[in-house]
Amino acid sequence: MKRVSEQTGLHPSTAHRILNDLTIGRYVDRPEAGSYRLGMRLLELGNLVKARLDVRDAALTPMRELHKVTHQPVNLSLRQGDEIVYIERAFSERSGMQVVRAIGGRAPLHLTSVGKLFLAQDDAPRVRAYATRTGLAGHTRNSITDFAALESELARVRRDAIARDDEELELGVRCMAAGIVDDQGKLIAGLSISAPADRLEESWLERLKATAAQISAALGHAGA
Repeated sequence: MKRVSEQTGLHPSTAHRILNDLTIGRYVDRPEAGSYRLGMRLLELGNLVKARLDVRDAALTPMRELHKVTHQPVNLSLRQGDEIVYIERAFSERSGMQVVRAIGGRAPLHLTSVGKLFLAQDDAPRVRAYATRTGLAGHTRNSITDFAALESELARVRRDAIARDDEELELGVRCMAAGIVDDQGKLIAGLSISAPADRLEESWLERLKATAAQISAALGHAGA
């Protein structure tokens, strides 16, 4: 307590009174007389703030900035079971591409770039279980419907840390995606650019990854 008094400039009796109040509120613990440490209540409050960090709120402005660069739809998606769900999109009529799946729309994991990011996080038994449950049903002639082909695709995703959809969900539409992670490094969402098949530019890839990293940082991820 003497150290607290010295570092804060508070009179010892004032410091003692404040620390006593903080102890009652569980903001600090007193393991022994004259000794204090941070309490569990601070951890609880930290977790409460963390829970309120909304990935959509963190992503919206960076998504709009990315859209200004690409002039193509930028999508934010989450995993729910065996599907992804689109929770936000930045787009304009200038893209020249009709947006088929609205916010709230769903799509199979193995047919989408973001879905592949999530599948790539699963171990082999879980990927096989997914394939068994879904039958790897396809939507287009480019859809991956073979388990060996899916395994090979997921290996590329793990290697490159990005995923692609080459007209696998919709003919004429290609996508590229990068992952968004939380402060623990856990994949919680995916950011993707969709474009007409002949307009998707590889030069957007680094900007996409940087934007995903920017959103991750806003959620508390410290980076590599």
